[in-house]
Amino acid sequence: MKPILDWLDHRVGHRAILFYLLEEKLPSGTGWWFTLGSVLLFTLGVQILTGILLALFYAATPDHAWDSVRYVTTQVLGGSFLRGLHHWGASVIVVAALVHMIRVVAFGSYRKPREVNWVVGLLLLQVILAFGLTGYLLPWDQRAYWATTVTINIAKLTPMVGDIAQSLMRGGEDIGALTLTRWYAVHVLVLPPLLAILTIAHLYLMRRHGISGPITEQKGAPKAFYPYQAARDITMALLVGALLAALAWKGAPALEPPADPSSSNYIPRPEWYFLGLFQLLKYFPGKLEVIGALVVPGVVMTLLGALPWLDHGRTRRWRDRPVVLTAFIGGLAALVTLTTLGAMDRPAASEVAQWTMQEQAGAMLISDSPRCVRCHAAGATIAGAIQAGSIRQNDNWLAGHIADPEVIAPGVRQPPPTNVGDNKAILAALARLRSGPAPVLAAEERQAVSLFSRNCYACHTIAGAGGDEGPKLTTIGKKLDAATIAARITNPKSVSADAEMPAFGDKLSAAEINALAAWLAAHK
Repeated sequence: MKPILDWLDHRVGHRAILFYLLEEKLPSGTGWWFTLGSVLLFTLGVQILTGILLALFYAATPDHAWDSVRYVTTQVLGGSFLRGLHHWGASVIVVAALVHMIRVVAFGSYRKPREVNWVVGLLLLQVILAFGLTGYLLPWDQRAYWATTVTINIAKLTPMVGDIAQSLMRGGEDIGALTLTRWYAVHVLVLPPLLAILTIAHLYLMRRHGISGPITEQKGAPKAFYPYQAARDITMALLVGALLAALAWKGAPALEPPADPSSSNYIPRPEWYFLGLFQLLKYFPGKLEVIGALVVPGVVMTLLGALPWLDHGRTRRWRDRPVVLTAFIGGLAALVTLTTLGAMDRPAASEVAQWTMQEQAGAMLISDSPRCVRCHAAGATIAGAIQAGSIRQNDNWLAGHIADPEVIAPGVRQPPPTNVGDNKAILAALARLRSGPAPVLAAEERQAVSLFSRNCYACHTIAGAGGDEGPKLTTIGKKLDAATIAARITNPKSVSADAEMPAFGDKLSAAEINALAAWLAAHK
């Protein structure tokens, strides 16, 4: 074996490389606190590897992005675990970077001669956050779409160049194919080289000046990195890897429904590491929004960047740096507080998960109507196939098939009677079924939902969805009782002479009108 290693060393000089890596002299007393940089490097490696594997399956187009992510999660062997590793790795890497920064400040490791390395580290933190920001859009679900909409709107607040920044990030008049392509390109083509350059520069400067070591010098000769500190670094990396594996074992968060630009009731929320900024914006409404979005973060990053030159303490000891440490702890406490408030201030689960009337009606048409069951065996089978990812056609194909099945199956059956409302309801339900099963409704509610979707949905909003030509009916039961509502449905002019709503007395039976009125009256 030795002759082979000697031959290899003569050609590539690996022994000199290993000596350089393993024999670095560390100050006496260096311990577990100095493993955080290696943890950060390990998590970066995990993200790069899992990102490459995910990119093998990803299609960066609005028509296929959501389906490709769904395919990885449900069809690829180990795909859910892989996506979970990448998702949770994004959070772990932010935590590792922040804890590493806290250690550097606590130990005064940014002081002379390490000022430049401190600035490089701050730039690395920005690149890591940029990875999280650009990666958030890639699943192309509701959460990704609307959170990105908020991000682009914030970019527009930038003085003088806001419109240019918005145009570059969006790529067109609306968020669409160009937006997704640009964000994906930044995520996989622009940020990785920046990350590599800054990481190499950070490691080079660290080796050039050496690590700072404990706050107070300890007696004893410097010790080599290998074996003791190397063992600590490997142990911490293994522990973090085990934590990531445990989190990923449960998989990544479920995909929400595919991005729907027409949705009017979705409440966007960013990932947890942007919740502090998200919460800060709530305290600067209207024209003051630019202060919370740009001014405050800009001032904070400027002060952090200037920290080595603002710290005039005689030594790295805490008692010699009271102002710097107090200010840093105060800023850290503010960040934790804002993030906690942002996490607590979330919509109720029922508000987020609630199906619209149109989606509920569409799910019933799929499961109850012979128009679907005749060829697809059962509505439950359709829903199961969609949730499993085996039905992956885009909305345009589905809309054409729903309106006229003969487009893909000539002679199977004649197109159903034209009912645009029913077709839209089925299409909405198919999109929503991709993220989970439809709610189970009682018979009376099923009837009312179906009636509302067919006759009222186009003009009236209820629970945040519907048309805007008529008054909102979300809390109609607070104003009118069932009898009054039934009278208005039967003949609106009998209640109000100037009513523009058509009469439904000749379209619906008395039992149907009473059922719909009772259901609406219950909305209070």
